[in-house]
Amino acid sequence: MDLRKLKTLVDLVSESNISELEITEAEGKVRIVKGGGATGMVMAPAPVMMASAAPAPVAASATVPPAEAPAAPAGKVIKSPMVGTYYRAASPGAKPFVEVGSSIKEGEAVCIIEAMKIMNEIEADCSGKIVQILCENGQAVEFGQPLFIVE
Repeated sequence: MDLRKLKTLVDLVSESNISELEITEAEGKVRIVKGGGATGMVMAPAPVMMASAAPAPVAASATVPPAEAPAAPAGKVIKSPMVGTYYRAASPGAKPFVEVGSSIKEGEAVCIIEAMKIMNEIEADCSGKIVQILCENGQAVEFGQPLFIVE
C-alpha cells in the first residue's frame, strides 16, 4: 500500500466517529487506531503496516520495521488450530484444564477455543509437561498462534 493511500485512510479515521480501522490487501494488512492508545501486534502472513490516527501529523515512515526473530522456544509448541477466543477452563470459575507444570498426554484437552459460538476442546498433540502458557483467558487467537510450550 502506498503512502498516499495510507495518509488518506489516516485522515478518514481522524475525521470520522470510528476508533479503529483494519484493512487487508494483497500487499499486507493495515490497522489504524484513533486516539494514540496502545496497538496490539497484528499477525499477518504478509508485511504489516500500522499507523496512529492521533491529531499529530502523520510520520513519513508508517511501516513497522521487521523485528528481530525471537529465539525459538525450547520444547514442543501447541498451536491454535483455528481462529477464535481462548479459554483456559470449561466454564467461568471452573478449574483450568492445565497449569504451568501440569503433565499432559497426547489427546488430552488443554483448552477451549470458541469459534462462531461453538466451544471446541483443543487436544494436546504430544505428551509432556506444560512449561509456558502463552495466552490469557478470553484472548482472541489466530490460526497457528502458539498456545503452550511443552517439554
